[in-house]
Amino acid sequence: MTAATASVPVRPARPPRSALRLGLLHAKYQFLEAIRIPIAVIGTMMFPTLAMVFFVVPNQAVAQNPVFATAAVAQLGMFSIMATCLFTYGTGVAEDRDRPFDPYMRTLPAGASAQMIGRVANGLIFAALGLLPLVLAGWILTAATLSWSRLLVSVLTILALAIPFTMLGLGIGYSLPSKAAIAVVQVVLFPLAFAGGLFLPPQMFPGWLDAFSQALPSRAGRDLLVQVTSGEPAYGLALPVLLGWTVLFAVFVVWAYRRDEGRRFR
Repeated sequence: MTAATASVPVRPARPPRSALRLGLLHAKYQFLEAIRIPIAVIGTMMFPTLAMVFFVVPNQAVAQNPVFATAAVAQLGMFSIMATCLFTYGTGVAEDRDRPFDPYMRTLPAGASAQMIGRVANGLIFAALGLLPLVLAGWILTAATLSWSRLLVSVLTILALAIPFTMLGLGIGYSLPSKAAIAVVQVVLFPLAFAGGLFLPPQMFPGWLDAFSQALPSRAGRDLLVQVTSGEPAYGLALPVLLGWTVLFAVFVVWAYRRDEGRRFR
């Protein structure tokens, strides 16, 4: 007597997805989650535009001068990038860590790289979206101009400038609870913006504040963006200062992520 055995087809193992592909997938669902609350996105996007309408447009000496107006748009654009990155990640990551789904995500075999890629990509997208109403207001209401040859370089510069502030936001988000992260983001954002010349041109600063300002990432980013958009030259150490802060913020993110993982999962 022989027993017939049914053969079960065995599916071939699915090849593992790359960290880049998982990161883009992570970015997609983070973006969809963020736009489910439109007022939060709109509020972040509109503040620099309102500052343009209330403080730059009424000042005709600035608004009707192409170089000054373009520099003013670039300054507020730099503030928009900083605010988007710090609020999106400084508070967003801290709030995510309080949710039950985040510990589950951290146990998946994808590792930290996919989440980091997704968060950085999402920050770049919202930084770009935040500039749209500001650029439109500057184009319609002031004499700001930007040639086509400078447009592509300006977009690439903006994306590059978002990276260090995304890193800073991530570091704050992974190192603090959500209530503390909100306060720290506000404390960090506005002094950096003022001392970096994003509300007043650095030419109006006293000598000591101008010297201190040149060591800040906000001033370095502001001057590089103004140079690309209006042609007004940045100070000589702007790029090295920004690169130095980028490396420092990247180390801060790695330290904060590993510290958080060590506390919660070991």
